[in-house]
Amino acid sequence: MTTMTRFVPFRSALSDVAILQNRLNSIFNEFARPEEATETLAAGNFVPSCDVYEDAQQLQIKLEVPGIPQQNLSINVEGRTLTVKGERRFETEEKEENFHRIERRFGSFVRSFTLPSSVDTDQISATSQDGVLCISLAKKPEAKPRQIEVKIAGNSNGAKQVEANAKA
Repeated sequence: MTTMTRFVPFRSALSDVAILQNRLNSIFNEFARPEEATETLAAGNFVPSCDVYEDAQQLQIKLEVPGIPQQNLSINVEGRTLTVKGERRFETEEKEENFHRIERRFGSFVRSFTLPSSVDTDQISATSQDGVLCISLAKKPEAKPRQIEVKIAGNSNGAKQVEANAKA
């Protein structure tokens, strides 16, 4: 008795094409980004999601790192490059062959971010809460917006007229 198996001639070729297409898309996306917003991903078993937020005072990077203890996280700054490394280990008392499904990703990751020149690399802090690593990078004083007061030279009546016109 023979078993019939369906033959799909391009199954592996299709997955190779999808991988190639994803890589080409990421290359073209890198060209579309400005230099200061670049990021590189090194090979790893998983890549934590991140959000990058900027306001007038600071730049914030938030990474999802649930299940990764603090001692397994490393944050380094070299020049204008911020690198975050971490490792989530498969540590359990259950034997692997007793699992029905394992969907969570384990292993190490590396994420690197090119920092804008407006960031003060001496003013960086990191906190972790509820599985989210928040890295705050203060901006240099000259990069922060300032309010400049306009002073009117001359008599006090001229200054009052300018104030009245501004209120009207």
